[in-house]
Amino acid sequence: MFEQPRRVEHAPADAPLAARMRPRTLDEFVGQTGIVGPGAPLRLLIERDEVPSIILWGPPGAGKTTLASIIAERTDRHFERISAVSAGVAELRKAAADARERRRLSGRRTILFIDEIHRFSRSQQDVILPHVEDGTVSLIGATTENPSFYVVAPLLSRARVFRLELLDHDALAEIVDRALAEPERGLGARATIEESARDTLIEAAAGDARSALNILELAAGLAPDAEGHRVITRESVEAAAQQRTLLYDRQGDAHYDTVSAFIKSMRGSDVDAALYWLARMLEAGEDPLFVVRRMVILAAEDVGLADPQALTLAMACQQAVHFLGMPEAALPMAETVVYLARAAKSNSAYAAYNLAKADVERTRNEPVPLHLRNAVTGLMRGMGYGAGYQYAHDFEGHVPPDQAHRPPSAEGHRYYVAGTLGDEARER
Repeated sequence: MFEQPRRVEHAPADAPLAARMRPRTLDEFVGQTGIVGPGAPLRLLIERDEVPSIILWGPPGAGKTTLASIIAERTDRHFERISAVSAGVAELRKAAADARERRRLSGRRTILFIDEIHRFSRSQQDVILPHVEDGTVSLIGATTENPSFYVVAPLLSRARVFRLELLDHDALAEIVDRALAEPERGLGARATIEESARDTLIEAAAGDARSALNILELAAGLAPDAEGHRVITRESVEAAAQQRTLLYDRQGDAHYDTVSAFIKSMRGSDVDAALYWLARMLEAGEDPLFVVRRMVILAAEDVGLADPQALTLAMACQQAVHFLGMPEAALPMAETVVYLARAAKSNSAYAAYNLAKADVERTRNEPVPLHLRNAVTGLMRGMGYGAGYQYAHDFEGHVPPDQAHRPPSAEGHRYYVAGTLGDEARER
């Protein structure tokens, strides 16, 4: 006997608050109005029962899993959930086979929801592809990472990507208030929250609905009980939240996005912004040597010859970080960040190198001119090596007046143009 069609399972009464309060309809879903608000693209597809395979990309707690379950419920499809963390090829093949048989016997379509799809290897994603192509399953993949880098191109081309954002203050406030008021699934007016505590909770949740509800539930448990009613204070929220979990992954998007903001803040001479991003990375556990390597690159690429001391200081910072380790290494790093952000900027050396590189690629196989070659044997002298070489120190200013130092096709091309700031300004 084939299995009964599976609908979305709702959390039992003793489940955590975040599970109990998971929205079950689009009207209950809070936030992400750009994609599921009235008239928004995904909402229209859901309401018309024309949902294609999709990738939901967004941070934790933004509603990816919830939205997938709502889609299955609204379109009356079987909901098959697989976690890429634990599932393998066998589970994927079984899910596809069951979906095909289900469609044959009952006509009921299947949504294959793959959580953390970015964790699947290329071969695992290739297993899914033919079943998405022939309509055996409608794929909903959820990922916190940029699908452009983690989802194989053939699968990505057959799915539509929807980007979910961190929830704003108003959305989190609505979620918290609903949980406090909901009589069956929520706290059922058994607790209230002080306004300052509510603001503290929303700030600590940092855009994550799941985190907000977890903090709320724990804070309610810590709040004083007066005749069956609890008042959640700022102190109980702070005790429940402890320390905000920073949204950061040393191998994922947050890693690259944050260091990009860090570099661009220093390049833009915004000292305070650069310090902020430095703190974000270090407090989230980023490797300080990775950060300081980026600082060394910036000292050469963006400060450059406008302040040659910047590279020396950045290298000294690298040595200090290696010698000290965290948390003390944050001090020389902060000092160097301030210096680099305040320094005059010039990318003249970087631009010059790129121009020289272009000439090298265009004239890659040209030989070194004979007069620039060392004549270390009689045979080489007889072949003209070193002939006509002008020794720089024999000339006024130690510059030979008419000696070519490049192959003919590259000679005369100008690469370096002095910048207008700092040390370089004196060369103009």
